[in-house]
Amino acid sequence: MTNKIITISRQFGSGGRTVGKLVAEKLGIPCYDSQIISEIAKKSGFAEEYIKENGEYMESSGFFASLGNVGYYGQSNQLTIWSEQCRIIKELAEKGNCVIVGRCADYVLKDADVSLLKTFIYADMDFRAKRIVEQYGESNINPEKRLKDKDKKRAAYYEIYTDQKFGNPLNYDLCLKSSSLSVERCADIIAEEYNRK
Repeated sequence: MTNKIITISRQFGSGGRTVGKLVAEKLGIPCYDSQIISEIAKKSGFAEEYIKENGEYMESSGFFASLGNVGYYGQSNQLTIWSEQCRIIKELAEKGNCVIVGRCADYVLKDADVSLLKTFIYADMDFRAKRIVEQYGESNINPEKRLKDKDKKRAAYYEIYTDQKFGNPLNYDLCLKSSSLSVERCADIIAEEYNRK
């Protein structure tokens, strides 16, 4: 029987990570998010904090700059992290039905022998700004600037590794606006679609 995998791509501050956890709870399946970072750290030797910063975010020129930064395996640190990330995501998908949050999993699993439900969670700027202050606290940088910076780095990372536009609805099966629907309703819709497949 083919494993059913839900991938959650999301704008920073949209609540996508929470959506992923809620969907997994509703369906009684695992949700993989920070566990992927831990596994990459174990396999690559990089600190988890370093992977958090370099595993989903990148300056638009960062990839080419990182090519000169050769790591232990004789390739750039970025490519080492990417290779481990792809391998771990594929292994998790082979283990059984699950939810995978971020890390280009929608792209990594596009040719895998699984039933894939690719979702994208987005939200209005005001909703996201309020949410990141609630989740991560105040900062000396205003929330809108933090969001724009994260969006830019996340999009650059996604586009460099996948050659696809981040947030393009054509790349997903479901695009849900959490600021209109609510985080909880987004989770309900994804769970309903998973059960329908």
